[in-house]
Amino acid sequence: MNNSYQEALRLPQQDVQRLLGKCLLRIQQYEWLLKKLVAHHRVAGLASCVARLQADRIDEASTKTLGTLVRGLLGSYIVPDLGVDAEEDDTACDEVATFSLHFRLSTSPQDYAGIQKDLADLVQLRNRLVHHFIEHHDLGTLEGCLAASSALEASYGFIDRHVDQLHAWADDMEKVRCLLAEHVQSDAFEQFVINGIGLDGTIHWAISGAVRMLRDVLPELAEDGWAPVNAAGRAIQARDPGQVPEKYGCRSWKHVLHASGLFDLQYRDIGGQRVGFYRERIAKLP
Repeated sequence: MNNSYQEALRLPQQDVQRLLGKCLLRIQQYEWLLKKLVAHHRVAGLASCVARLQADRIDEASTKTLGTLVRGLLGSYIVPDLGVDAEEDDTACDEVATFSLHFRLSTSPQDYAGIQKDLADLVQLRNRLVHHFIEHHDLGTLEGCLAASSALEASYGFIDRHVDQLHAWADDMEKVRCLLAEHVQSDAFEQFVINGIGLDGTIHWAISGAVRMLRDVLPELAEDGWAPVNAAGRAIQARDPGQVPEKYGCRSWKHVLHASGLFDLQYRDIGGQRVGFYRERIAKLP
């Protein structure tokens, strides 16, 4: 190959390199946004561990390939509307406060199939660009460079459309997240999550703040598994003055113990006085 032909190839080859870099950067932007969406669209577990669980999902998503991320998106965030409610794993426990948040974008089965194929094509395109581009294009000829540039221009348009689509999905999820955040910050939500008091005033004793505090102070006060009720009340008052029996419609901590149904209560004669003691109720074998 003579020098003049090599010189003529220089600019077309540089144009191919520029377009290839442009496509790869746009794909990286897509993957970065997809990792955020996959990591944030679903979280579930103990309410006390939500922040750690979310951090774990972010770390997990950060190491996944585009193909794995797409599989995590389909059927979990993007779902076909089959006319029935999607089932969730039943991870709730009556004894602890659990948290579950799952955003979904429901589409018709036809649209879902189209999105599925489109995303599969995007993954294949990414793999061709990263691993096989020079196998399919002869960059040693002017014709090959022109064909490669044309293919890259079309590829960029395809990738760019997917980035815009993903931005729209992420924006929709963020709008819902903002509405949810307003609810989470409301007094009614705090009353339910922290104190176990529903909007209708129903006390959900298993997740109530009163029961949680009674359990918390029990180990440090108990002898042979039983703790004095009055001492528990004083310890709770010192830890959290807002946790009082009246909050739950009760006259005393003994009333709380009775109403919750989660503790055993017994009375002992100590120094001529009738003193109440409690322990967590032991489940009976069937």
